[in-house]
Amino acid sequence: MVGMGPGDPGLLTLRAVAALERADLVVVNRAYCPAEILSHCRPDVEVADTAEADPVETAVRAAREGAYVVRLFHGDPGLGCGLAAEGDALAKAGVAFEIVPGVSAVTGVPGYAGIPLTDPDHREVRIVDASDGGVDWERFAAPDVTLVILGAEGAVGEVAKGLMAVGRPDSTPAAMTSLGTTTEQETVVSTLQRLAADTKGMESPAMIIVGDVVRRRDTLSWFETKPLFGWRVLVPRTKEQAASLSEQLREYGAVPEEVPTISVEPPRTPQQMERAVKGLVTGRYEWVVFTSTNAVRAIREKFAAYGLDARAFAGLKVAAVGEQTAKALVEFGVQPDLVPAGQQSSEGLVKVWPPYDEDLDPINRVLLPRADIATDTLIAGLTELGWECEDVTAYRTVRAAPPPAPIREAIKGGGFDAVLFTSSSTVKNLIGIAGKPHNVTVIACIGPQTARTAEEYGLRVDVMAPKPSVSALAEALAEYGANRRAAQIESGAPLRKPSQMRRGARRRR
Repeated sequence: MVGMGPGDPGLLTLRAVAALERADLVVVNRAYCPAEILSHCRPDVEVADTAEADPVETAVRAAREGAYVVRLFHGDPGLGCGLAAEGDALAKAGVAFEIVPGVSAVTGVPGYAGIPLTDPDHREVRIVDASDGGVDWERFAAPDVTLVILGAEGAVGEVAKGLMAVGRPDSTPAAMTSLGTTTEQETVVSTLQRLAADTKGMESPAMIIVGDVVRRRDTLSWFETKPLFGWRVLVPRTKEQAASLSEQLREYGAVPEEVPTISVEPPRTPQQMERAVKGLVTGRYEWVVFTSTNAVRAIREKFAAYGLDARAFAGLKVAAVGEQTAKALVEFGVQPDLVPAGQQSSEGLVKVWPPYDEDLDPINRVLLPRADIATDTLIAGLTELGWECEDVTAYRTVRAAPPPAPIREAIKGGGFDAVLFTSSSTVKNLIGIAGKPHNVTVIACIGPQTARTAEEYGLRVDVMAPKPSVSALAEALAEYGANRRAAQIESGAPLRKPSQMRRGARRRR
């Protein structure tokens, strides 16, 4: 009986993860279970939806057949959930069980709203379940007690009137948070007198907090003030390359959506790569140049097929075009000898490349394992410096299949707040498979060449990374978002995401 937290999958406990990894059957209300929670399960796990079958009957039947069953509860099983009733039923059926507590919405949501439930002057907290009405508000009249009120989304006015009727001042600070701990979270700070009017139209589930502790949100709000909070950001990359960028965007509060625009595939014929690897091992080359993480992966996979490892690079000099490629090499066990410190591109690498010296360099050949559509800038530059380049197709890049219709509609209709372009090919391919992003969407490009391509396709480039790395690109977008938010606050304008600037969009408070 496992608590999965109030909404943010990152609040899942280590004990809960261990249970999910072991589960044969997970019993949960699928509508309230983020996909990231179930990602901890084995691929062959069975999931039973409580909306379609009785959870106790399902769990008992599976447990008696020898299955390890995880019953997932929203928040904490013992607070506002069915632990008492379901636990009693399991005990009567003779099924052994464990309870794995989770982060409750009662503590998790105020924490994400930046509202402490206690402080040095307020030491008492009371939880009120107002879902069925009929609350005796006299019991909660003490002004120094913090109230956490659940189930009152449709009766905010009645709650406020009830508290004021028993002596709580109409100026008492009150806040309401909807969709807590998720990137759709919204918190409105008000007073008992104004709460109903100020929170009109807020979404469920929502929680009301009443008490002087609400005033501390001014300095403790950390989640909703993230620079890209709630921004839906399109990451058009290969699936393998998107993970680290998406994780960084989540740290800034964004909701990344990975849409593959490029599919990386092996060369049509393997002979060229096979000869290159053989020459690499037998000392044919002085240098090996890696221009992308895909090139590193292609060589690494070829090495594995031949039973080779990083030791095959002994005696060779290795260059990487940028930080990300260098990182992939280090993970392979190869420390690159040359990485441009300034412009991380083919041009930048040529600028720092040493000219060929027949007295110092026993061999003048350079191996370039690259994509089938790579440009000749690097080859031209190295040839001019006296080197002989062998350009080998290590992988092919082909246009990916179009994304689902809802994604295409969101791209063209302004449903995304930003799009990150990490190469000219991502610009061309995204527009080719999904259409041109809406003009309210913020366009962020990794470098000048990508920006030029975007502009050639009629896009307005709003953000460009100070250096060509995906990490710098994400950071530049976050800085843009922070400056945009600060400008809205300074002008007194409502805080609105780019997607909310299009006609007919729902306006956030």
